[in-house]
Amino acid sequence: MQPLFLGLAGLTLNDEERALFRAANPAGYILFKRNVDSPDQVRALTQSLRDLAGRDVPILIDQEGGRVARLRPPHWPEFPTGETFGLLYDKAPITAIEACRLNALALAALLRDLGINVDCLPLLDVRDTQGHDIIGDRAFGAEPMVVSALGKAVLDGFQAGGICGVVKHIPGHGRARADSHLELPVVTASRDELERDFKPFRRLADAPMAMTAHITYTALDAARCATLSPTVIDFIRQDIGFGGLLMSDDLGMHALGNPQSGGHPPGSNALADFGARALACLEAGCDIALHCSGDFAEMRSIVEAAPVMSDAAATRLAAAMAWMGTGDATPVTEWAAARDALLACASTSSA
Repeated sequence: MQPLFLGLAGLTLNDEERALFRAANPAGYILFKRNVDSPDQVRALTQSLRDLAGRDVPILIDQEGGRVARLRPPHWPEFPTGETFGLLYDKAPITAIEACRLNALALAALLRDLGINVDCLPLLDVRDTQGHDIIGDRAFGAEPMVVSALGKAVLDGFQAGGICGVVKHIPGHGRARADSHLELPVVTASRDELERDFKPFRRLADAPMAMTAHITYTALDAARCATLSPTVIDFIRQDIGFGGLLMSDDLGMHALGNPQSGGHPPGSNALADFGARALACLEAGCDIALHCSGDFAEMRSIVEAAPVMSDAAATRLAAAMAWMGTGDATPVTEWAAARDALLACASTSSA
């Protein structure tokens, strides 16, 4: 097995992908909007991925709510933003936590029905007034305690609902003033200032999976962004205390194409060589390299460069998959109705 989570090009596996995935045996897959059309189509696609792997392979998606949602109407319902629950927390904390848990149960029911077993949520980034809006209303709020409490509610709902959660973007993206999809953010805050960003990740360090931030934190490692920095990965493991499966954010993001991100093998072209990017993040200490675009040439480069998955990473992956509960037959509509009743009640009581 290779330590890779890979995307795919379309609504079904094509022959090139089947051959590559059969040979590489990636640890898992990730779906995007281009891969989803109808419930029956998604179920068929996820089953084909499991059949190809011959195991209950992790199949990921970014289904947060608000602007980050791959599954959309008319086939799938809209979900609230993280900010929705954070604003409710300011008025009624216990209600907000329960509404957030019910929302996670609704998400879990939706995804499990489609054969998707990992949602890249909760987002534990602490919102910052100077931060780029790439986080914005996706965040629960600007207070670490609120972010931690609502993040735990998401994980509790996912576990009870039978899917796996991914805390992101460790060790914190909220303070970044640039979008790492487009460029390399450099955070110059002091180590003491950064503690505010680290707190939610410390409090939820027992989460089953985490995703790194493609950000350079000069107080931790001025020469390499977090994903490519052995120093930052060690900090995540030893200081924050995260012991679960650690995956990179998407290798295709432009932050990693910036030569200043560091960590690329000598002589490699950071902008063009996706194999070098994958190898650099794995050598830094990530368990899994994530590649999302489904671009076949990029995937082939990654597969050719990636080593066999380490025993430690395989153990963490198995533990993450075992973390999930079994869920039940409660439909998404029932969980969503219970969530909406709490949101409406809180709105009425504060009017």
